[in-house]
Amino acid sequence: MRTIILSTCILATLVGCQTTREAYYNAWENFGGYAKRERLVDYVKKASAEQTEAKEQFTSALEQFKSVVNFDGGDLEKMYNKLNKEYEACASQADDVRGRIASVRNVGTAMFTEWKGEINEINDANLKGKSQGLYDKTEESYNGLLARMDTAAGAMDPVLTSFKDRVLFIKSNLNAQAIASLKGTEMELGQEIDSLIKQMEASIAEADKFIKEINAKG
Repeated sequence: MRTIILSTCILATLVGCQTTREAYYNAWENFGGYAKRERLVDYVKKASAEQTEAKEQFTSALEQFKSVVNFDGGDLEKMYNKLNKEYEACASQADDVRGRIASVRNVGTAMFTEWKGEINEINDANLKGKSQGLYDKTEESYNGLLARMDTAAGAMDPVLTSFKDRVLFIKSNLNAQAIASLKGTEMELGQEIDSLIKQMEASIAEADKFIKEINAKG
């Protein structure tokens, strides 16, 4: 128990005295043997999983919107409340996706900074060149991954805006006639969500590719 307490205190001191992200990740390595490369892979997996959940949530929200637009009797307010919850879940899921991408970017920056420093310390020209070549390929793959993730995350914003507009319209005009006027717009929203899902699937595929590449290099 004393060892655990001591380790915890040292860890807290390290993180407290050094305000950079580097101190945090070095602490992880010192006390858990959890290398930056392994942590990056872990974060990429989590970001990919978050995007998969976002795909499912946006699809669910679209189905609920369709059911409201095709209203054929029942409690309109209850249907609106359910639709609003679906929208809020989409917005929350979008925030989670952005948070995961930020984590990938943070640990990636720390990893490449450390790697670059190690390359600069290598004296053997042949080894230095090989390490630099591996660094360049990995960084290129990583940058491609981030670009895909950012594109997918950015695609969520217009969908959320369109969804929110419809939810607010229904809230302000909670009657069958007003809701009937939205018929046909579910196709437009569906196309936006289909496009978003394709972007997310491309990002997820890029994440799978990156994880295989970086594990192969490990």
